[in-house]
Amino acid sequence: MRVPYKEMYDEFVRVLLKKGFTQEKAEISAKLYADASRDGVYTHGLNRFPKFIKSIGDGIVDINAEPVLKESFGAFERYDGQHGPGNLNAYACTKRAIALAKQHTIGCVALSDTNHWMRPGNYGLMAVEENCIGIFWTNTCPNMPPWGGRDARLGNNPITLAIPHGDTPVLVDVAMSMFSYGKLEAYKRSGRELPVEGGLNKDQQPTKNAAEILETHQSYPIGYWKGSGLSLALDLIASALAGGRTTRQVGELPLETELSQVFICINLDALPDKDDIAANIEVTLRDMETSTPVEEGRPVHFPGEHMAEVRKDNMENGIPVEDAIWQQVLAL
Repeated sequence: MRVPYKEMYDEFVRVLLKKGFTQEKAEISAKLYADASRDGVYTHGLNRFPKFIKSIGDGIVDINAEPVLKESFGAFERYDGQHGPGNLNAYACTKRAIALAKQHTIGCVALSDTNHWMRPGNYGLMAVEENCIGIFWTNTCPNMPPWGGRDARLGNNPITLAIPHGDTPVLVDVAMSMFSYGKLEAYKRSGRELPVEGGLNKDQQPTKNAAEILETHQSYPIGYWKGSGLSLALDLIASALAGGRTTRQVGELPLETELSQVFICINLDALPDKDDIAANIEVTLRDMETSTPVEEGRPVHFPGEHMAEVRKDNMENGIPVEDAIWQQVLAL
């Protein structure tokens, strides 16, 4: 089943207005959700929307809250998210980091007491549209064991790195777990196996069964011990810069909230060798794509390269949706 972008966007706006959002906030939030699905990140677009609406009813999200400046250190600022909608808080902080980068060449905003930011790639795209490199990450509740452990002590702490490259920016958007929890839930609903072993089941055996990993919360870190270390470092840096909660402290709460996030933008237009930088990016990407494919007919691509194709297809033919989730939204 496919749904036109405008229809999906309009439904999101309708529901958000019904929940008490202002017109402006409803439109920004709806666009962030619709854009995620438009670009093929269905797990953090439509699929996340009903959960977000539930989080309002659960008292996790204050729809009227906005980020408040706590402290300013020149190119670095700290904000309190005040339990506001995670995607709107992240949108505001990205805009502020871009503004700081335009003023200081580099801008860093750290945010405490916020909620799930949905698709972080949205904020990376905001940065590259202003010819900025974007580096953004968040911590989460404990949902992944450290390498060598069984109990969830780390977050899968997603990070996005965005590099300007014309209409096809480089966009790395990854969690520190082998599969994001949104992806695991999608595989569980479809009944499909994961393409590779993604974690351990209750018998402590490697498994491709998403439902078993969701049950144990024993997802493999990316790169095994390396991803475990990266997760810890991202958590400690985010909480330190934001003056907010660590993953351990988030885990003390009944539900996932009061997260710590970091938004860094670097303005390439301020650098004297910006043209050389752009040329080097292009040459590097073209060189990478000359690598001999492991599988014939499947050439090497850089992260984000296929996004434009997916976006074009989804805008022309409608966005693929899981019917059950789409019906949930229509019923809200």
